[in-house]
Amino acid sequence: MKILLVEDEIDLNNIVTKYLKKNGYSVDSVFDGEEALDYLEYGEYDLIILDVMMEEMSGFDFLAKYRSLVDAPIILLTAKDFEKDKLEGLALGADDYLTKPFSLAEIRARIAAHIRREKRERHSRLVDYPISCDLLSKKIFCGDMVVELTNSEYEICELLLKNRNSVFSKEKIYTTIYGYDAEGDSSTTITERVKLIRSKFGKYNIDPIKTIWGVGYQWEIKEV
Repeated sequence: MKILLVEDEIDLNNIVTKYLKKNGYSVDSVFDGEEALDYLEYGEYDLIILDVMMEEMSGFDFLAKYRSLVDAPIILLTAKDFEKDKLEGLALGADDYLTKPFSLAEIRARIAAHIRREKRERHSRLVDYPISCDLLSKKIFCGDMVVELTNSEYEICELLLKNRNSVFSKEKIYTTIYGYDAEGDSSTTITERVKLIRSKFGKYNIDPIKTIWGVGYQWEIKEV
């Protein structure tokens, strides 16, 4: 599991980094929000530990500007034990809150709990940024916004997203969604459904379905 630690107190940064590495985690440690952005641009992390009180960019500022770009749990570290600060951090997208001083055993336990929860959630969620599909609620999101799809439109999107490296013919999509005994023109039906899907994603300037001429359709996001 890979963790990004953003903490400007050098001694605390070193202590937490050494402890987590000793307990089997891969850790990248930085000392401010700007440096964290550089790491996030080129790497993916399972969890981020973020200090609130940093000089260059506070943890709150980081969350306000960049939380939507980070698909990982974030634990805030702070010396303040005020309810309003905790609420502000959670409202900005933090997943948890630790007040300094904290024990190393506690931060380890919090990390383990969040990673377990994240694993459970990922089994019920498909993500191809900025689109995500909740398999339990049968809803598709673009960022934080629900894309209003009919049942058949959702099923088409889920099928293609689950198998994003595969190309599906119109006939294969039709029989998968409606069954082998369904009556109707598979070519016309699927063509019209794909047009409707594209129009609904068009509100977000995205087209998630690529036409493979003479073959069928494939999931591939492009800006429009």
